[in-house]
Amino acid sequence: MTTPGSCPATTAATHPPMCAASAAGRSPPNLPLLSRLCVSLLLGRQTPKMSQFYFRAGGSQKMVRPRLVLFGDSITEQSFRPGGWGAALADTYSRKADVVVRGYGGYNTRWALFLVHHIFPLDGLAPPLATTIFFGANDAALLGRTGERQHVPVSEYKNNLKMIVNHLKDCSNSMVIVLITPPPIDEEGRERFARSLYGQNARKLPERTNEMAGVYAGYCVELAREMCIPCVNIWSKMQETEGWQKLYLSDVLILQ
Repeated sequence: MTTPGSCPATTAATHPPMCAASAAGRSPPNLPLLSRLCVSLLLGRQTPKMSQFYFRAGGSQKMVRPRLVLFGDSITEQSFRPGGWGAALADTYSRKADVVVRGYGGYNTRWALFLVHHIFPLDGLAPPLATTIFFGANDAALLGRTGERQHVPVSEYKNNLKMIVNHLKDCSNSMVIVLITPPPIDEEGRERFARSLYGQNARKLPERTNEMAGVYAGYCVELAREMCIPCVNIWSKMQETEGWQKLYLSDVLILQ
């Protein structure tokens, strides 16, 4: 039986590559940061037998190509931009699996719950091999500011994530589920961005803060430990690098 102390670590560094052939000829360190961490986690799992991807349809047996689903908000939706983390994952897994994007700009975990049963039906013939869950940037929007409609209390955020994870486990007991924390907020960059759009009409009070994003990131990591699933703490990892604001963010929120 797995004990809390033996749960997967919440950083990708402790998961060695599982399948060297899947990354042959590639250089993981050159991938975008989030892609590199996800690859370390996803490839750090035993490759399922191909027989797992067969199903019966119309009396015949067909093979289903494995899928990796990226489920999240606009950071996921725009991950296939040139140089994006989703595009890098698709390139890394090009011979092994299809990377499918299910990103919804502006969504929080509360709204994601309305989608999860449609994206991951329990009666699906071939559930994904792995799924990343990347929400929280919008949940952490501050009350009383321009983005307050997106705000979800942090305790509800954690519970919503738990319900999403439990649904995925009901879909498949072998699916690799990876939680990704909300990223850090470049507060000064967001202020400059707002001024470039609205000039003097730009609001001076930020609708998001890095401190609040860190609170939600902490709850995400906590849930991953409780449920014994891997988690990429991108909020902490990005800030380990000097100049992360310009290095990792394309428009002060979307990862590159």
